[in-house]
Order: sequence, then structure tokens, then C-alpha cells
Amino acid sequence: MNAVPPPDAESSAASPPLPSHPRRPAVGQVEGHPPGGAGWVSRAFVWLARRSPGTRAGVGKILGQAAWLFVRRRRQVVLRNLALTFPDLSVADRHRLARDHFRALAQSIVDRSVLWYGDAGQVRDLVSLSGLQHLQDAVARGPVIMLAPHFIGLDAGASRLSLDMTAASMYQVQSDPGFDDLFRQGRGRFNEIHLISRREGLRALLRHLKNRLPVYYLPDMDFGERDSVFVPFFGVPTATLTAPAQIARNWNAQMLPILTYWDPATGRYHTEILPPLPDFPGEDTLEDATARLNRLIEDWILACPSQYYWVHKRFKTRPPGVADVYD
Repeated sequence: MNAVPPPDAESSAASPPLPSHPRRPAVGQVEGHPPGGAGWVSRAFVWLARRSPGTRAGVGKILGQAAWLFVRRRRQVVLRNLALTFPDLSVADRHRLARDHFRALAQSIVDRSVLWYGDAGQVRDLVSLSGLQHLQDAVARGPVIMLAPHFIGLDAGASRLSLDMTAASMYQVQSDPGFDDLFRQGRGRFNEIHLISRREGLRALLRHLKNRLPVYYLPDMDFGERDSVFVPFFGVPTATLTAPAQIARNWNAQMLPILTYWDPATGRYHTEILPPLPDFPGEDTLEDATARLNRLIEDWILACPSQYYWVHKRFKTRPPGVADVYD
């Protein structure tokens, strides 16, 4: 398996031009809104960005309760994920954890109003940051991958980091052009953030890695069997991309975990940049290194179980002959 090319192979490969996206105006400077439903979301975010933290917290609480009651299919996905990953918890405890998850997820969506339409001071007040020196030192040494597992604070951490640095990241193209524009511009408004769609693939992203631009990478989504191995995730064989281990090996890239948690008591987020993973992947096989990364993600989840992205069908792809767990 060699889905991630080594530097020499990548540098000689033809890649399409990288897109550049305009920055979104700050609050008070919004010049227009996308069409359709995205326009209504944009207007709501502008309104929310001008409200007090207490008002946003109240809106998040209401949305979280509504989502738990009415978004039935995703509620079933969350409960199934929790049953697989925390089988020793009682049904009542898993329901409490699921409700806490919907509350946190709803708040993270509401708080995108500040991330996408607030000014830099609002973002700094909403999201604190520690460990930046680890990142600066790593960039001075060589290529850097910022490993950002799917916690609900993912966008908060990315926006906070964008105040202090340039970076590149992959993103999932939205089927609605208006929402796609909203997502792209919202995530690249404070600095030169190069957003590469998954349709372009890793080669476009690796061009930035070659140029010593830190890459914000999400290692824990289910994209099918291709370029994945089945390794344990909370004891469940889970399709997991080997790309982090391959990039680390082929490009001698340093892997720095980026963790962002939301504090329900204060309504604020904290992003922590950890030191590079030691000796990764070292002498491990790609499969063993990928399993090691999953174990680390498990530890980070256990620090705050309600804030992992449980609405995602993390176990959708099953090993041959194993039944669909969401059926």
C-alpha cells in the first residue's frame, strides 16, 4: 500500500492549480449572503455574532434539546456508537452521554457565528490557546502535520490557530454551492488558509507540506476500505486511513496533536497543541502505527467523552462478512 507518494514522486507529479478563496468580511462589514438556505444561516450567524455569550449559550441549549428530540436518525447513530464503544455503561448513562453530546454539538454550531463573523478579539476571547511554541519549533525543523481528531471544537481550534499562522487543510465539498461557499470563506477569513477539497486528493495537500506549510489533518473519519486498514477503535475493528503514518514515513513529517475541548461552565474553548508524537511511525508497520494512533485518540476521547463527533457513522465500513452495525 502506497497511497501517499514519497517526496520525489510527488514533486514530479502534475497537480491542478490550488484555488484561492477570498476572506469573509468581519462583523459590520458583511457585503452579502449566499443564496438559499445558506443565506438564512449566514444572516442568523451575523445576528448571533452580535449577541452576548449568554444569549448564544441559551440558543445552543435549545437547539441541542430540539436535535435530541427531532433528529431521530442521528440520535440512533449516536446511541449505536456509544453502545459499541462503551458497552459497560448502562443504557441510562449512554442516553445521558448522548444528550450531552447533542448539547455540545449544537453549541459548537452556534459558536461558528463568532468564528465566521466575529472579529479577531471575539475569537481570542472565545478560544484560548496553549502550546503554540511546540508548533513553531516543529515548523522550524521540518514538515508538520497537525493531527486534529473529530471533537466538536474542531472548527474553534482551526479558527484560533488561523489568527497566528498560515496553514493548509482538506475539507469536504458541500453539495449545496451556497453552503460550500459559507464553509470555505468562514474557515479562511483571518489568514491565508489553503483549503483543498477531498476531490483533489492528498497530492495537492502534500505540495503545501513540501513548502513547509503546516497541514491541519483529520485522521479519524470513515472513507471506506480504500487506503484504510481495519484496526481496533475501542475494541471494534474500524476502517482507519493509513495516511498519517504514510506521510510521517515518506516525508519525515512531525505529527503534532491538536485538541480542542469546550467548557460548558464558561462557554469557552481551549485548544492545546501537544509536542510531536515520539518515534512515529518508527519501526512499526503502517497497520501497527495506525492502531497506535487510534489508541491515542481513545485516550483523548476518554478525557471528555461527550465531545467526540459521535453523529458520524464511524463504523460504517465493516470487514468482509461482518454485518452493518447501523442497520
